[in-house]
Amino acid sequence: MTEKEESRAQKLQKELSLPKKSAWERLEAGEKERVFTFAEGYKGFLSRAKTEREAARAALEAARGRGFTSLMDLPAAQGLQPGSRFFLSWRDKVVLLGVMGATPMEEGVRLVGAHVDAPRLDLKPMPLYEKDGLAMFKTHYYGGIKKYQWTALPLALHGVIMLRDGRRIEVVVGEDPGDPIFSVSDLLPHLAKEQMKKNMEEALSGDDLNLVVGSLPFEGDDEFKEKIRLAILQLLNQRYGLIEEDFITAELELVPAGSARDLGFDRSLVGAYGQDDRVCGYTALQAILELENPLHTALVLLVDKEEIGSTGNTGAHSRFLEYALTEMAARTNKPGFFNVGRIMAASQAISADVTAGVDPTYENVFDMHNASLMGHGVVLNKYSGSRGKYDANDASAEFMGRLRDIFNRQHVIWQSGEMGKVDAGGGGTIAKFLAYFGLDVADCGPALLSMHAPLEIASKVDVYMAYRAYRAFLAS
Repeated sequence: MTEKEESRAQKLQKELSLPKKSAWERLEAGEKERVFTFAEGYKGFLSRAKTEREAARAALEAARGRGFTSLMDLPAAQGLQPGSRFFLSWRDKVVLLGVMGATPMEEGVRLVGAHVDAPRLDLKPMPLYEKDGLAMFKTHYYGGIKKYQWTALPLALHGVIMLRDGRRIEVVVGEDPGDPIFSVSDLLPHLAKEQMKKNMEEALSGDDLNLVVGSLPFEGDDEFKEKIRLAILQLLNQRYGLIEEDFITAELELVPAGSARDLGFDRSLVGAYGQDDRVCGYTALQAILELENPLHTALVLLVDKEEIGSTGNTGAHSRFLEYALTEMAARTNKPGFFNVGRIMAASQAISADVTAGVDPTYENVFDMHNASLMGHGVVLNKYSGSRGKYDANDASAEFMGRLRDIFNRQHVIWQSGEMGKVDAGGGGTIAKFLAYFGLDVADCGPALLSMHAPLEIASKVDVYMAYRAYRAFLAS
């Protein structure tokens, strides 16, 4: 092949083929510094927002600091005008942030929805017991986890307790350097011969995830049996006013202790708990905080319970979105009849959730022609689900084309991807619950390594491009 023919082939390749170049190499001048600066705020958010309640609270604090007002404090009929910035909080676990657009709501809204819950260990309603010289807590795991990953790990306790006198106590133990930590013990390899013959799913049961919480006996009564258990109850009563019955009226969650950290010699990655899906929650939050005077009303919805099927009154399967739109409509300058179904049918949404990044050690479970690479930009997924697209939202060609055009015009670096090989597994998002209301919706978010593990890995450039993607969509 001659030099002239080679240059023609290269030109044709550039015109017709999708580039597979790293996002780091495609950044504009000065953008690399913005990527690293953005990641500092993201790490701070991950470190202080380790539960759905804490994430919702952090979002509300940021919104109030940027001039957002509670929707319920606005007057009816004309409380919302173009450019109005508002929020609606629900059950301390769900937040809707909005900026009113110039066009009427009947022409549709632009919605980015993410979930802020993450896999973890929850305390059972009656968790405390004593056995073999130790006080222990029984737990019930939440969401899809590999149980063995949660043993021999420093854990912190976060949550709320409703005491019998009506007081609400917030608990965080294990995050400050002077705090104690907790841990699920594991069997030493010297005695684990039979355990190690089992497959990974059978080696540890859910009822084996018991937490070590103490070992000092109660002093002063030699005849009493369960002295260690009593000593723990006494300590908790002295510190929080808690009695054993109050465990039943508590939400106490065990999460990995410690802060989000840079990962890798070059600090290009973030290692932290809960990046699925708080990476999308944070980037969507930042996008709407910076948005002013959009054409269409822009909304960011942060929900709970996605990891267990989006159930309950704080999940995406609830009717909260309908309620919120109704309250919004009542505060516009057209207070008469509103067809909320018509608003939703005219609306467009991004289900902001993560996907699986290719792990070089486990490349065999990916279709490498349709896999998401770390550091290659935010991932646009046409569908999720599993095997035969079961339980998926399957975005239309028209809507996928619209998102592509938005991203390309705004120089968002993006890639396409799937959640592994067709029959290797899969996963769900809140997309199908948004689609239930008639919205056009597609999945879009960063790729992660070690998803659902106590420490997940994200690329800083992918995080930044998620923020850029959501900002461009909300402004469209």
